[in-house]
Amino acid sequence: MRALCGAIITAGALLGLGLTTIGIGTRYQTFPYHNAAGDRQWVPLKDLDTSLMLVLVLLVATLFVGLATAFVGLAYHHHRRHHEMLRESRIHSSDSRVLP
Repeated sequence: MRALCGAIITAGALLGLGLTTIGIGTRYQTFPYHNAAGDRQWVPLKDLDTSLMLVLVLLVATLFVGLATAFVGLAYHHHRRHHEMLRESRIHSSDSRVLP
């Protein structure tokens, strides 16, 4: 269940990041692509609007939290299944003895 929750959080963060990039592209579509010398110019991250920067940082943090939750949840799930397998193999091996 933890891995599934982490995957859902990650998917939500990725969807949010996609929508944020569309918003950033719409906001800065009138920014000139070339300067007077003809070189390409980009909008630096430090010059983004405060709201766009806040959303971008929060979604990236949520992405990392979701990925970490998914991986830790999956590792814990495999750990539990391994112990269940060991317990079942112990039960089956003790049943094979003939009791007097």
